[in-house]
Amino acid sequence: MLLLFLRVFFVVIIVAVFLVNLTGQEITSEKGRLDFYALLWSGLAMVVVTFVIDILTPKKSLASLAGVFFGLLVGIVISWALAQVLDMVVDIYRIGLTATVTSALKWMMGICICFLIITIVIRTKDDVRFVIPYVEFTKQTKGARPFVLDTSAIIDGRIADLYKSRLFDSPLIVPRFVLNEIQLISDSADKLKRNRGRRGLDILKEMQTDTSIDITIDDTVVPDVEGVKGVDQKLIPFTKNCGGRLVTTDYNLSKVAAVREIDVLNINDLANSLKTIALPGENMKVRIIKPGEEPQQGVGYLDDGTMVVVEEARNKIGKDIIIAVTSALQTSAGKMIFGKFENFSDQ
Repeated sequence: MLLLFLRVFFVVIIVAVFLVNLTGQEITSEKGRLDFYALLWSGLAMVVVTFVIDILTPKKSLASLAGVFFGLLVGIVISWALAQVLDMVVDIYRIGLTATVTSALKWMMGICICFLIITIVIRTKDDVRFVIPYVEFTKQTKGARPFVLDTSAIIDGRIADLYKSRLFDSPLIVPRFVLNEIQLISDSADKLKRNRGRRGLDILKEMQTDTSIDITIDDTVVPDVEGVKGVDQKLIPFTKNCGGRLVTTDYNLSKVAAVREIDVLNINDLANSLKTIALPGENMKVRIIKPGEEPQQGVGYLDDGTMVVVEEARNKIGKDIIIAVTSALQTSAGKMIFGKFENFSDQ
């Protein structure tokens, strides 16, 4: 919308400059016609070239109004330099343009350059660079690096609890294509998927209304993302482009992101690291609720959902027993504890 306004405003100013400078000018004489056509065709050519370059510039979203002021400042400096060049060309080649027409050409050239610089800054806000031979100054990320949420992390919901506990304070980014996927899931004909999608939307709404959570729905168009199919495939270049860290519960996505050198926060890894680790030889109480895969095995669960596989406990289904821990297995997919029932007294 801002770009459209700038384009319309640009055309209005160019036409106004053209009409103001022709007011009171006599165009019936040869000199008047020369001034008229020089002003008309030069102005038209500058407008066309400006719009062609503007349209061909890669599109990116507006990050800050500061880009407009920066573009205006650079445009004024460049316009002043080219105005001197125009005066020199008119004097050297004795073109014979009046001071009024020369002034009008300078104004239109300055407007075109300022407009062009502003639109380029707006569209390429993340790639603005000053290039000196062999030296390139790229943008620097300031403040905490943002977390980019994927669909699974939003639906999981634990990220909201982590932020409410003040454990993290980095800004959260939800790409538009992730929000679109959650909406598609919430509209699914499958009841289970539909409930998961609606849960994700509810969690997003809850985080947006919490003033302690800095969360943004990002509409940035990343060239590397355009044309890529699949939300997981889009998340990698999007996260790299914004210099963020990916938050997910998807084990495979975590591995792919790590291969692509993207920092990943797997919520399952975080949850596992915060669990109490059962050491071999320790005793614990567990309720056996079902048989295991192997003969004489019983399976129970701790309050946090950790699976406990107990040897010699198949006949203890439905009972609370004390077991001796033999080993523990902790992975990104979850945690398992292995133990053995050694005729401790039933509880």
